[in-house]
Amino acid sequence: MGLDKLGLSLSRLLVILLFQFSFSEKHACHFERDDSSTYRKEGSLVTGGFFLFLKAETHIDNFAHFFTFCHFRFMLKNYQHFLTLQFAVDQINKDPHLLPNITLGYQLLNNLNSNKVAVENSLTYLSGRSLTIPNYSCGRQHKSVAVIGGMSSALSMSMATILGLYKVPQITYGPFDPVLIDKVQYPYVYQMGSKESTLHLAVVQLMLYFGWTWIGLLFSDNLRGQQFFRDLEEAMVMHSMCLAFKEKVPEEFNEENREDYIIFPKIIGSSSKVIFIYGNTYSLLSFSIFMTQYILYGKMLVTTISWDISAETNIKTMSHLHGTIIFSQAKREIPGFRDFLRSINSTVNSEDIFLKTFWEIVFHCRISEESPVKMVYSLCLEGFSLADVSTHDLDTIIMTLSSNIYNEVYLLAHAIHQMLQMEIKETLELGVYPLLSWKLHYYLKCVNPVPGANDEVCGDESRIMAETYDVLNFQFFPVPMETLVKVGEISPFNKGLIINEEDIAWPEEFPQTPISICSVSCGPGFKKIIREREPICCFDCTLCSDREISNQTDAQKCLQCPEDQHPSKERDRCLPKTITYLAYEEPLGMVLASAALCFSLLTALVLGVFVKHRDTPIVKANNRSLSYTLLISLTLCFLCSLLFIGLPTQATCLLRQISFAVVFTVAIASILAKTLTVVLAFAATKPGSGLRKWLGSTTSYLLICICTLIQMCLCGIWLGTHAPFLERDIHSEASLIVIQCNEGSLFFFYSVLGYMGFLALVSFMMAFLARKLPDTFNEAKYLTFAMLVFCSVWISFLPTYQSTKGKAMVAVEIFSILLSSAGILTCFFAPKCYVILLRSDRNTLEILKNKVSL
Repeated sequence: MGLDKLGLSLSRLLVILLFQFSFSEKHACHFERDDSSTYRKEGSLVTGGFFLFLKAETHIDNFAHFFTFCHFRFMLKNYQHFLTLQFAVDQINKDPHLLPNITLGYQLLNNLNSNKVAVENSLTYLSGRSLTIPNYSCGRQHKSVAVIGGMSSALSMSMATILGLYKVPQITYGPFDPVLIDKVQYPYVYQMGSKESTLHLAVVQLMLYFGWTWIGLLFSDNLRGQQFFRDLEEAMVMHSMCLAFKEKVPEEFNEENREDYIIFPKIIGSSSKVIFIYGNTYSLLSFSIFMTQYILYGKMLVTTISWDISAETNIKTMSHLHGTIIFSQAKREIPGFRDFLRSINSTVNSEDIFLKTFWEIVFHCRISEESPVKMVYSLCLEGFSLADVSTHDLDTIIMTLSSNIYNEVYLLAHAIHQMLQMEIKETLELGVYPLLSWKLHYYLKCVNPVPGANDEVCGDESRIMAETYDVLNFQFFPVPMETLVKVGEISPFNKGLIINEEDIAWPEEFPQTPISICSVSCGPGFKKIIREREPICCFDCTLCSDREISNQTDAQKCLQCPEDQHPSKERDRCLPKTITYLAYEEPLGMVLASAALCFSLLTALVLGVFVKHRDTPIVKANNRSLSYTLLISLTLCFLCSLLFIGLPTQATCLLRQISFAVVFTVAIASILAKTLTVVLAFAATKPGSGLRKWLGSTTSYLLICICTLIQMCLCGIWLGTHAPFLERDIHSEASLIVIQCNEGSLFFFYSVLGYMGFLALVSFMMAFLARKLPDTFNEAKYLTFAMLVFCSVWISFLPTYQSTKGKAMVAVEIFSILLSSAGILTCFFAPKCYVILLRSDRNTLEILKNKVSL
C-alpha cells in the first residue's frame, strides 16, 4: 500500500514538472513566479493565503488549459479576503495570551480561479521565495504551517495534489463540499464553510411564502449538486410542490454536444416562472458565459451567494439578472474589521502588490511612475484610504467568506497554541519547529474554532451547520451599478421566516410578485382532480356535489355536511337546515285550508237545502236518505284534508289516512248504492220482475256497510302491521328538514286507494250503462260525470304523488281529496240545487209524470 501511494505521488510530481517546463517554454504570455507575484509578511510561523483577485481568460491548445494575463479584469470585492487574513493575523499577534512569544506571518498568493495556477502556487509556497523547485525549501527553516484557501472545491482538490504530498494542512473557506469529506483521498483538507444541509428547507419555505409551487431547477453536475437536488425534491414532495424541469449544468459546455445547448430552450419554453440555480461561480462559469446568448426573459431567478452573479462582464446580462433572489448564510460581522479597512492606505503597506493594484483600479490613479497604467491615469493623491471606497467595489456588509477566513486563522492559531503547550519542552530545546505542519493535524480536528468559545468540537461536521440564511435581492441600476439588498431572513430549524416585500425589486417583466404555478388554485367549494400522468401541481378544479363542501383552498376532497345541515350556495360552509311542514300560516296551507272549509260549508248548505226541501218530488225521486249520507260523507271528506295541514303529530299521522279512506269509502259506496238503485228501479218496472224487494233502503245501507267494512278491515291490518309514523325527512330537500308522516307501508296505502278506485270504477260502469234511462231517473248521467271526474283526479294523483317530495306530497294529496270531492258535489248536486232553488216550477209531481209518459 505504501509503495502504491509513493508511486502515485511521484507520478503527480512528474506531471507537474512537465507542465511547468512546457508552460514556460511554449507560451510568451505567461505568469512568471518571482517575488513580485506574491506578498509576504515574515513571522515565526508563516501561513499561506490562496485567494482570488484577478479573473483570467481561458485559452485551449492540444496540450492543456493555461491562463494568461493578456486579458483580465479585476474581481475587486474579492480583495477583502486578502485584507481579512491580514487583519486576523494582526489581531492574533497583538493578543498576549494566544501564541505568546511567537509571531504569525503570512504569504498571500493569487489563484486566479485557475486549477493550474493553484498547483503552481502550492509549489511556490512550499519552495520558498526563490524559484519553484520541488522538494526544496529556500529560507523558510520549516516555518510554513498551513494553507488557507480554496474558494471552490475544484481549487481545493488541485492544491491538495501537491500540499497533500507534504502533509500540509489545507483549510478551505469556500462552500462546504461532501467530496472533500473523503479523508482517504483528501486526508489533510479541512472545511470551514457552513454545510448547506438545511438550504433546501429554506428554499421550500421561501417558495411556499410566495406561493411558488411550480419551479424549474438547474444544478451543477457534481456530487454537491446532486445531493442538493435529492434533498430539495424530497422536501418539495412533502409540501406538494413540483419541479417543472430539472437539468444538470455541465462545468464545460461542449460546442459539439447539442444536449448542452438544449438547456436554454427548455428553460425559456417552460411554463414555470421561477428558476432555482444551484452551484458556485466556478461550476457555473460556462453557463454564465452562454447566458449572454440566451437571455432568460420572463423568468425569476433564485440562487445562492455561491454563484457570484455580479462577476458577469456583460452589462446586458446583468440587467436581466435584476431582481434575482439570493440565499446567503447569515451575516457575521468581524469585530473591528470596519475600522481596520478605514485605516488602510497605499503608504502603510507599500510592499503589498495586491493593494497597489486594487488602489489604482478603484481610485483611477497610479501610485508610482513605474506603474503599467501610467499612460491612462495620473499619480494618486495622498490622503485616500479604503474608507473612501464604495461598497460596490469593496463589500463590507456581505462577508460570509470573509468570516470563514477570519475563523480559519483563529482556528489555526488555537491549534498551534494547544500543540505548543503539549510540546513546549521540545520547542524550547530545539528553538525551531520541526515538521510542525505534520503534527498540527491532530489539533486541527478538535479545537475551539472562534475566540471566546468554550465548548470543544471535533471534525468538519461540528463546524459546518448553517442555521440561518439571509434573503438578498440583486438590484442592478443603469449607472451601471449593482447592489445586494437584504430583504429577509429564514431559519429552517425554527421555521422562522421574515420577508420585507416592500424592499424587493422584482424583474422588469413582473410588475408585482411573480406567480409560478401549474394550475390555478381551487377555491373553497371546489376540490382538486389530479391530471392523469402529470405532477400533483397540475390539476383541474371540480365543484363539490350537492351535499358536500370544501372550506379551504386546494382541497383534496370535499367534506359531507352533517345530516341536520346543508351546503351554502357557494359550497364553502355548512348551514343549519330549516324545519318545515305544510303550515296553516304559509300561503299554500292557507289556500288549501280555506278551500277545505269553504267546500265543507258549501256541502253543509246543500245538505240543508235537501233537508229543507225533503218533501219535494226531485229530492224524493233521488233517494233522499242516500243523498243525506253522501252529503255528510263529502262534508267529512273536505274536513279530513285539514288533518294533513299543520305540524304533524303521531296522532294525526294515524288518523288522517285512515279517516280519509273510511269516509271516502262511505261516499263512493253511497254513489254505488245510488247507481245500483237506479238500475234496479228501471228493471223492477218490467211486469213480473222479482227485483222489487231489493228496492228498499235496507239494501242500499247494507251495501254501504259491507263496502265500508271491507275498507275498515284493510285499514285495521295496515295499523296492526305497518302503521304510519312521524318522521324527519332530511334527504328530500337539500336545505330543509321536512316534518312529515311516513305511510309505513306503501302496499297498504295503495291497497286502500286501489279499493276506493275499484268502487269508483264499478259505480262509473253502472252509471254509464244507466245513462239512457228515462229522464225521471236521469240521476245516472250525473253519477257518470261525477265518477269520471273522481277517476281522472286519482289516476293523475298516482304519478304526481310519486314524483314529488316533502310537503309537496301532502299538498298533492290534499288537492286530490278536495278536487275529487268537489267534482262529486258539483256534478251530482249542482243540477238538483238549481232546480230546487231557481226552477221550483219544475219541481212538481205533474212535471215528473209528464216526463215519464213521454
